[in-house]
Amino acid sequence: MSELRTERLTLREWRASDLGPWAAMNADPEVRAHFPEVLSRERSEASAARFQTDLARRGWGWWAVEVRATGEFIGFTGLDPVDDGMPFTGVEAGWRLTRAAWGHGYATEAGRAVLDFGFDTLRLPQILAVTTAANLRSRAVMGRLGMTRDPAEDFDDPEVGDGPRRPCVVYRVSDAAHRRNARMTNGS
Repeated sequence: MSELRTERLTLREWRASDLGPWAAMNADPEVRAHFPEVLSRERSEASAARFQTDLARRGWGWWAVEVRATGEFIGFTGLDPVDDGMPFTGVEAGWRLTRAAWGHGYATEAGRAVLDFGFDTLRLPQILAVTTAANLRSRAVMGRLGMTRDPAEDFDDPEVGDGPRRPCVVYRVSDAAHRRNARMTNGS
């Protein structure tokens, strides 16, 4: 089982103690503003079980995220193959954090760790991220991670009815671009 550490965060396997905060986070309308609906506790627990199964099976996937200094669970981040039925293929990076964790740079920090893992360990040539066109917070994280958008890849989510949650954007970053961005960020 892989565990990733950053300066402030631990990306780790899921624990029973995560289920309450995970369910509360998924029941928060602001956290779920760019998703079709909030999730029940049962659906949240089922998703955490799937995430843990994937981590145990392949050693990577959607990790639980905790703050190293406090041990507080603040959400999830990771990598996962794109679902069947989408108009593109590849491995997707993603993140979702509790509202209390917004604005601290945690999503960008966790996203960098995930990209490093995807390129350095999994040897992926490219990683993508998807969100609704209206999700400016997540799009800003994608930009800080050096990901770029090609408007030709924009699509309407087939699982969402008409409305602001349907138009989606795809951002991508290649291994080479990620390494260039890391060198510029580190000043080397």
